Amino acid sequence: MRRRVVVTGLGCVTPLGNDVERTWAGAVAGRSAIAPITRFDASGFGTRFAAEVRDYAPPALDQKFQRWLDAKAGFAVGAATEAVTDAGLGAVSPDRFGVSVGAEVSRPDLDVMAQRLRKFAVAGAKEAYRALDPREFVTVTAWHPAALLSCLFDARGPNLTTSTACTSSAQSVGDAARVIRRGDADVMLAGGCDRLVEELMVMGFGLLGALSTRNDEPARASRPFDRTRDGFVLGEGAGFVVLESLEHALARGARIHAELLGYGCSANAWRITDSPPDGRGARQSMEMALRDAGLRPDDVDYVNAHGTSTQQNDASESAAIHAVFGERRVPVSSTKSSMGHLVAACGAVELILCVRAIEAGLLPPTAHYEHPDPACNLDVVPNEARAAEVNVALTNAFGFGGSNGTLAVGRYRP
Repeated sequence: MRRRVVVTGLGCVTPLGNDVERTWAGAVAGRSAIAPITRFDASGFGTRFAAEVRDYAPPALDQKFQRWLDAKAGFAVGAATEAVTDAGLGAVSPDRFGVSVGAEVSRPDLDVMAQRLRKFAVAGAKEAYRALDPREFVTVTAWHPAALLSCLFDARGPNLTTSTACTSSAQSVGDAARVIRRGDADVMLAGGCDRLVEELMVMGFGLLGALSTRNDEPARASRPFDRTRDGFVLGEGAGFVVLESLEHALARGARIHAELLGYGCSANAWRITDSPPDGRGARQSMEMALRDAGLRPDDVDYVNAHGTSTQQNDASESAAIHAVFGERRVPVSSTKSSMGHLVAACGAVELILCVRAIEAGLLPPTAHYEHPDPACNLDVVPNEARAAEVNVALTNAFGFGGSNGTLAVGRYRP
């Protein structure tokens, strides 16, 4: 018999707030966390705004770990600590406790890159080499957050890193659930982190034509499924959940937020940065998650869409949703309309919002929706939250490179 996997802890750091409740409250209110960039001078860029994490300080760590704490891992530590605290994890067998993190390689600041080049040009290679900080060669890696979290929480079980762009944390959670199902761990700390509001990323995504350029109205720039959408908005942050086998959770008397019912992942095999017009990979991912959960499309009460606010992605995802649900108008909303696109962290954060929707009986809206698009003919829960009984929710995450991940989460029933 397949082991059931339940969600017992939630934690996040986002542009809407540095914990779950503030993030949830902001998403439900449709509050925009998008504003002009403060981290660097963006006056010369085509896009001059983003969704930054503000007023955040990570938990203080023992010095042997503090030295390895960069901004991205700092988001992860804060979100993971909240999730572990929320789960009330006491004594857990270290060998049965694992970590699964979705993360990308850190991107260097352009000014820092230029300074290094000048060092090599002026001082010579040997002198410049001696001036480099060896910690940077660890903290820039994708696996660094997972390694740090395993040390902090004495998690000696499976340690996984997934790096599939925007799909990373959705797949990290799905893979963690599979670890528990097959009996390789009883508890998994799973999620993702990213820090994108940097010069190189704003420049790069701008060159790709993927970013909104609504500089005169940044707070309303992320408008998924709206006909006037013109690109996504860079965000940053982290989201983590504690997953446990049902038996382990019940044995320790844990509060159960929800049950992770199913997981599907696929590849578009189309183009590197484009989504197929028919949404084939997204459709496959959703169908796999439903099949894994033993559910039918009619069982789903809400879909938290990937909904990036780009012309192509939103139309492709809409086609996939229509293909899966047919004529049924299942409520679909994109919370990226409030907090921007957290890339490697978005799947886990949006899973947390699905869990809160189940608990609160409330669907967060798609903010800034004003102009219906015939190519995205969905019930997008426009502009205002909606009271609804949610027993089953899907959350989608689709990444650059063509990766897709869908998680199915439901109300826990003994």
